[in-house]
Amino acid sequence: MKVICDREKLREGLAIANSVVAAKPQKPVLENVCLVATDDRLEIVATDLDVSVRYAIEDVQVEEPGPAVIPARVTLDFVRDLSGETVTLETTEGHCTISSGPDSCELVTLDPDEFPVVSRFEEENTISMQGGSFTRLVQQTAFAAAREPGRYAMHGVLAVLEDDALKLVATDGRRLAVATVAVDGAKAGGEPAIVPTKGMQLFCRVIEDPLDQVRLHFGEQQIGLRTKNAEIFARLIDGEFPRYAAVIPGEVTHSMEADRELFSKKLRLVANVAGDEARAVRLKLEKGRLELFGQSVGRGEAKAHLEVDFKDGEADIAFNPDYVMDGLKHCQEETVRLEFNERTSPGKFRLGENYLYIVMPITVDA
Repeated sequence: MKVICDREKLREGLAIANSVVAAKPQKPVLENVCLVATDDRLEIVATDLDVSVRYAIEDVQVEEPGPAVIPARVTLDFVRDLSGETVTLETTEGHCTISSGPDSCELVTLDPDEFPVVSRFEEENTISMQGGSFTRLVQQTAFAAAREPGRYAMHGVLAVLEDDALKLVATDGRRLAVATVAVDGAKAGGEPAIVPTKGMQLFCRVIEDPLDQVRLHFGEQQIGLRTKNAEIFARLIDGEFPRYAAVIPGEVTHSMEADRELFSKKLRLVANVAGDEARAVRLKLEKGRLELFGQSVGRGEAKAHLEVDFKDGEADIAFNPDYVMDGLKHCQEETVRLEFNERTSPGKFRLGENYLYIVMPITVDA
């Protein structure tokens, strides 16, 4: 293999590939990326066996086609620190030389046959949408997925295809985010799929232009996404996702509307005093007014007030402020709406059209 390509495009492709490479891979070969040169195209392939990427660099000069398997991290670090505009990659027996101007390095290569086979995107039975819409949908939900060890199914985002719509759901057991966006080609009745959060985040990373169309393919064991330059595949999580619909309140007795920016500011203000453990901010409502109260033994207490639209007499409820603020970051409206029944029932935040965020309350002393 011998290829001459743009250094910045190569750096970007290697950076995306390295986001897949695991710190402690199951097999030594997974510490590497596979470069494949064909015609005027260079593909960079990486996988951790759960998530895989195939990233293409166009308009390269291929003097000799072929593959090369080289260390992922070392290659990225070296290319990133080069100063030339172009980079030459050339393989000889057991080595790959990377050079730009007077600078070069020689890396040991592995047998390409040892590198796992990575799928290619299937065009049949796909759905399409604008890249920006998909990115926003992931941002509105993936943050609520579980991170700590526990129920494995919660470590992913549930994807559900409905008539002309894609719904994403994420939960860690203490909060729940549900968002929906219209897509082309969606059909009802397909099996819901639990997609690893890492895969969803990588999907978003390879979307360069939010106006570009992206395509999704749902297979039996994996989901694939194709953009202009990349194909990403994520192996689906095998497990039972929580019955999230049962958590979403239907009819409610209390409803409050507040300015999103002001509500966020007052919440952060009071949260500064709330303790690091068992953090809680109490929301006390009366006609036209909201009082926020937080305290901790070692810090003291804080109060904040703001005018709100509330007409239901008096009510109060307490939440972990960090969970609420996480949702407000993705609110699409200038006004946020909170609905709930009792202080022990879930709070339903309406953060935009087709976007709900549920937060479980915390019991605090009145």
